[in-house]
Amino acid sequence: MIEVKAIGSHKDITKFIDFTNNLYKDNAYYVPDLALDLRNTFNPKKNAGFEFCDVQLFLAYKDGEVVGRVAGIINHRANAKWNEKMVRFGWIDFIEDIDVARALLDAVEAWGKEHGMEGIEGPLGITDLDKEGMLVEGFDRIGSVLTIYNYPYYPQILEQLGFTKKVDWLELKVTVPDAIPEKYLKITDIVMKRNNLRIKKPTGKDLLENGYGQKMFELVNEAYAQLFGFSDISQKQIDQYVREFLPLVDLDLVTLIENADTGELIAFGACMPSLANAMRKSGGKLFPFGWFHLLKALKFKRFYEDTVNLMLIAVKPEYQSRGVNAPIFSDLIPHFQRCKFKYANVCPMLETNSKVLAQWEYFEYEIARRRRCFGKEI
Repeated sequence: MIEVKAIGSHKDITKFIDFTNNLYKDNAYYVPDLALDLRNTFNPKKNAGFEFCDVQLFLAYKDGEVVGRVAGIINHRANAKWNEKMVRFGWIDFIEDIDVARALLDAVEAWGKEHGMEGIEGPLGITDLDKEGMLVEGFDRIGSVLTIYNYPYYPQILEQLGFTKKVDWLELKVTVPDAIPEKYLKITDIVMKRNNLRIKKPTGKDLLENGYGQKMFELVNEAYAQLFGFSDISQKQIDQYVREFLPLVDLDLVTLIENADTGELIAFGACMPSLANAMRKSGGKLFPFGWFHLLKALKFKRFYEDTVNLMLIAVKPEYQSRGVNAPIFSDLIPHFQRCKFKYANVCPMLETNSKVLAQWEYFEYEIARRRRCFGKEI
């Protein structure tokens, strides 16, 4: 018999966090979450997303053992923006048993109905910067700290339960070139002159004290406004990201594009080392020695990781068809080369985003993974 319990205690959240480490302990491609980070994600005092989201965690038990987990999420801001009544499911993991998956999703649906919801969709996060999208292609590639990894039976079981595709995201694996293509450099030069732009490499003080961190996330709100399911990052979230995330970035891997006269932020790209190998070595734990692997990956990346993640790229809407991405990557690629990165992971982008796909035509790349948001009425 399968029993699903709504949970909230520290002990049960530990079980929720640890479940996937057991489920994937023999999997060569799974990258664990950082346990402390995930615990903070589910802590209303630590996560600014609780300002506009309701969250309920569930664990599934069979014969006294944990066999699945899921988070139910109601993002009131997204529902208001898109005029929907949707409950999200996220952080869903389960053994290969359709009855376990059914029980977990039934629990989320019932909780959603209690709050007036009319549909269910996911995997989605509490905020739009959380991991989203179930892997449907690319199971034989090592995952990323920024994205979900799951077994191939996950999407098969969801389809059997009546869930259908809402949107797909693509992840690209781009080979870092030995030299920037000449044509790409010419495009960069034309774009910079035609639009009166300049490149700025920020300092830590720029990001944390001089307002550039604030500008970056305000630009994300502008650039991502019409993307599937997006709701504006709140000021409380921006303050949290600036305080907790930006101090960790390697400033060489951040490029800002400004209007040369006004200083207005037009675009930016922010990257970080993959951390996949470091996270696998740490097992998702900082202590006793996990911090050492993460520190090595961040500070001595050329000896630890061969891949860089393109985390956030944002361009003002009125500039999105003007080739402004070219100067971003013309600036970043030499830094990738100095760090000995062989590849760049382009984080999930909507498969319909032809503008973003087109920018990689000058480079060697492949579609490495496809991930999906599923949904249905309830």
